[in-house]
Amino acid sequence: MIRTNRPIPAAQIKLQIFDLDGTLVDSRTDLANSINAMLRNFGKAELPCEVIASYIGDGAPMLVRRSLGDPDDEAFLQQALLFFLDYYREHKLDFTYVYEGIKESLDAIRNSRNGANPLKMAVLSNKGVVPSRAIVDALGLGDYFFQVYGGNSFHTKKPDPAGVQALLSEAGARPEETVIIGDSDIDIVTGSNSGIYSIGVTYGLAPHTLHEVTPDVVIDHPRELADVLEV
Repeated sequence: MIRTNRPIPAAQIKLQIFDLDGTLVDSRTDLANSINAMLRNFGKAELPCEVIASYIGDGAPMLVRRSLGDPDDEAFLQQALLFFLDYYREHKLDFTYVYEGIKESLDAIRNSRNGANPLKMAVLSNKGVVPSRAIVDALGLGDYFFQVYGGNSFHTKKPDPAGVQALLSEAGARPEETVIIGDSDIDIVTGSNSGIYSIGVTYGLAPHTLHEVTPDVVIDHPRELADVLEV
């Protein structure tokens, strides 16, 4: 179902910015397995997948911190983060997959343009840029995006507008010609901070957080992206 709070003028959109985890791909199992491997290594109790999934969205350091119960020992946190990153680097594609309907929607959106108003797509994730690009390429999404940025591509992560501002400049797009698509409040606040349109997706990892913000449009299935964004 599509719910509209503010209509998005699809015909004038020149840049679409996608979150990665929970928006384009379901990565919860690999992230949960990597967190639980870290917890086991340090003698901690494992956590259910759905609990870990609720911690995703602010980047690896915050994911590790939340999973450990926000300890005060910064040296231990850094050690745990390094273990998690090393493990995830080797296991990031064990179970991660592209959501059903994503490629079809991306094709429909891209093919709906007649050349008069060229469209560019990009990825802006809070995951590190190296694993983000590796996942995009390995799962056959690379051809859709002119740029993939991660949480360490800039001095700050979403919801700071720095990443969006860089993409606006690279794409030659104005804020009113741009939309961000994501599964959490972080993406919607990023859109608000950047003055661009936003779409919240409820099929992802953090749909509960969308109740705390007001996306311009909310969708429940990847195939509905094309209904909102194709011309």
